[in-house]
Amino acid sequence: MSVVKLSNVDIAITRGGIKIVEKISFEIASGQILGLVGESGSGKTTVSMSLLGHTRKGAVIESGSITIDGHEIVDASDNELRSLRGGTIAYVPQDPGTALNPGLRISKQILESLEKHQPDVDHEVHMARVREILTEVALPSDEDFLKRYPHQLSGGQQQRVAIAIAFACRPKVIVCDEPTTGLDVTTQSKVLATIRALCREHGVAALYVSHDLAVVSELADNVAVMYAGRIVESGNRDEIFFNSIHPYTRRLIRALPDIAGKNQILGISGYAPMPWDRPTGCAFAPRCADAQSICSQSVPEITRISGTHNVNCHRHKDSTKIVATARVERDVVSSSTQALLGIDGLNGFYGSRQVLFDTNIHIQPGECVALVGESGSGKTTLSRCIGGLHDDYEGQISYFGNALGKHALERKKEERRDIQYIFQSPYASINPRRPIGATISRQLELFYGMKGSAAEARIKELLDLVSLPHAIVTSFPDQLSGGERQRVAIARALAAEPKLLVCDEITSALDVSVQASVIETLKNLQESTSVALLFVTHNLALTRSIANRVAVMRKGTIVEYGGLDEVFNSPKAEYTNRLLQHTPTLK
Repeated sequence: MSVVKLSNVDIAITRGGIKIVEKISFEIASGQILGLVGESGSGKTTVSMSLLGHTRKGAVIESGSITIDGHEIVDASDNELRSLRGGTIAYVPQDPGTALNPGLRISKQILESLEKHQPDVDHEVHMARVREILTEVALPSDEDFLKRYPHQLSGGQQQRVAIAIAFACRPKVIVCDEPTTGLDVTTQSKVLATIRALCREHGVAALYVSHDLAVVSELADNVAVMYAGRIVESGNRDEIFFNSIHPYTRRLIRALPDIAGKNQILGISGYAPMPWDRPTGCAFAPRCADAQSICSQSVPEITRISGTHNVNCHRHKDSTKIVATARVERDVVSSSTQALLGIDGLNGFYGSRQVLFDTNIHIQPGECVALVGESGSGKTTLSRCIGGLHDDYEGQISYFGNALGKHALERKKEERRDIQYIFQSPYASINPRRPIGATISRQLELFYGMKGSAAEARIKELLDLVSLPHAIVTSFPDQLSGGERQRVAIARALAAEPKLLVCDEITSALDVSVQASVIETLKNLQESTSVALLFVTHNLALTRSIANRVAVMRKGTIVEYGGLDEVFNSPKAEYTNRLLQHTPTLK
């Protein structure tokens, strides 16, 4: 029996009546997990939040029905929604670092939900449940851990605390909004196993929103693919990943990184239209190689392929299969020339605590070195040392043989221009009070004195490179999705025309198609301008598409360093083997 049921749900902007999502229908049974996938801006989060009776400011559930365990959500009163949220339906956020209250201890944050929904239960019983749920999510339940604050936990621990809060009252439904974004593969594996086990054991229906198709393929029972506010294809896991029909679904799967390194990832040209700029007919038609005249004339209706497999495509009977393209080998760049960046004997500290140990890495012009490892291994600290953002270290960092100042302010203007840092979190790195055009143009003005029409033309070129519409220049960061913000951050860095890009988990918030486009962009830049990359990532499969060499870091030490195929095919360190084993893959 379905615990979640959506029927023809439309959500629209109240001013102008522009629809954000249209005709959304699906069901989730007890103990099942539905994966909701699609590019940034497709409406995934809008749909997921509607299950809790929530819409973003300026939007409203215009029509349709949403029932959660028999309760109608549409038009429910605030009191009714409050009684359901946390008890009957719970939510796991994308970023627990901002969702958890920094001023409350872990025990109190879990207790709050229990005390709200079970006010007549004794405190001792509540505390027993707190310890029980912490054990269920593989966290300590001793007094020391209960007294900790969120900042005293790792990212993976914070995420599991958020899961514990969501499952504390044993809800019937749980909504997971990108809960493993930014986590390393081993931590991600633990979090996914926790969600899977809790849903199965307690009969919880789950909606799992993600841009990571590999994760969804390992976790979900059924999958719904969204594009431009509509579900374009839905079915069980095998139907979507191995017998997909819609051209968009097929392109998403071809954009998925391949851990085996056999196939080249392919991005999707263009970008998804904004709600107010969607074309007549099929919204994907402008980007579709199979599109014909009928595709731009009318919106396709749902076609049932099997009892569980549905597709919205005019050409579902003869859509083209996408042929896999062999990966181009990424050879190790010759070290005969002088290194662009040299890191020699680097020991990094936070006060009295040492976090980097005798680190040595050399990056040649045009080379990409991938730096991989678990959270807390020292990857970001090393990256910040290179960027001049962390100066508590010993040893030397040189640029074309010349020692760099430890702090960015001690470096020449040309050195700051040539070494650009792209942060993992675009929320914290983009000025929320500046429109996007001004954010990018600042680089052009600062380093090249470029203003006016020349700057406007260059901004458009940069937006094209990262698959963003030109109209976005007047938007502010809070009007963009997480993936769109990250692409703005990449465009801003590229505006300086750097010699070295320090990419700190820059694709962790991107859907696979944009991720593939960004990787293609970076590879093209390498070939055309010899820009070098330090590509920090927890996505080992992605490194096969861009890196020449791989450095594996554990607890501040490089435990393995070598050519791409050497590290992936014949790893020497047990730690490298463990990372490879925990990497999700489509199989």
